[in-house]
Amino acid sequence: MTLGEKLYFLRTERGIYQKELAAELHMSISGISSYENDIHFPDIKTLEKLARYFHVSTDYLLGRVEYMAPIDDMDKNMIGQYTVSDIVDTVIELSPEHRQDFIDYIRLLKSSEDSGQ
Repeated sequence: MTLGEKLYFLRTERGIYQKELAAELHMSISGISSYENDIHFPDIKTLEKLARYFHVSTDYLLGRVEYMAPIDDMDKNMIGQYTVSDIVDTVIELSPEHRQDFIDYIRLLKSSEDSGQ
């Protein structure tokens, strides 16, 4: 997905118009449109504004990563003293087999939760 496609997706997912986004970010409607149509690309400050507004990372907007969460979400506490970053670090340290077991277990938990059990 291009930067423009991501911006369009994020904006329409939130049900806002280009006019509203432009006003919120102190930009022109034509500027928003040119970004969404991949005609122009935002400068660094504008990219940061867009990422902050949509609560995604600049790396996500630039296509470097697939996950949307900004890096500061990594410091959020999940349970007790464990942060998202702690959990990710632990998973990375696992062997490939145990990582797969971890993913399988998470999917099982999610499936169980979705089915109401």
